[in-house]
Amino acid sequence: MGLTGLFLILFLTLHATANLTILWGKEAYDAVTHFMGTNPFVQLMVPVLALGFLVHIGLSVLLTWNNRKARGPVTYASGHKSRGLGFGHWASRNMLVLGIIVLGFLVLHLSQFWTKMQWQQLIGGNPQNGYVLVTQHLGTPWIAACYIIWFVALWLHINHGFWSAFQTLGLSNQRVLPVLRIAALVYSTLLFAVFSLVVIRCLFIPSPLA
Repeated sequence: MGLTGLFLILFLTLHATANLTILWGKEAYDAVTHFMGTNPFVQLMVPVLALGFLVHIGLSVLLTWNNRKARGPVTYASGHKSRGLGFGHWASRNMLVLGIIVLGFLVLHLSQFWTKMQWQQLIGGNPQNGYVLVTQHLGTPWIAACYIIWFVALWLHINHGFWSAFQTLGLSNQRVLPVLRIAALVYSTLLFAVFSLVVIRCLFIPSPLA
């Protein structure tokens, strides 16, 4: 599960970097989307990425099920769940819930963009212009608000999942763990900032009609 999590984190980093080019205008963003839509390596990575998501989700459900089965009817003592541990502890206890929220918005995201752009190129259809499509969708206030909520869930999920992945792989100890926690907070916050910045740009700058 740690490996699939780190793989998906790498993908999100590349995706955020590509999305950031929208700040430089239509020409820059169109160049990136054209490259991603026609590059053979990128096309090969699409099913690999889909498999990575499925495996990660499957392992998450299995891990949650096994933990609850092992715990049985015993629950945590009331009043001691999150004392002094803040949002990080809450995220660690609700990773499956956060993952479901992220997955739900991912399906929405794919239906709004991927199926109208990259998928159309794969089937020989007529793909819509990426810059126009993205700025029109994210320029709609309620859609922008939904995406910001999605990014918050993603931030919480990654903030815990980043350092937890290294711990799962046995690459963490009491000396390294505090460093990984700080790195997780910095990384997840930067990722949230980049994705949110793209949404804010689309929200306040009008989209071209074509």
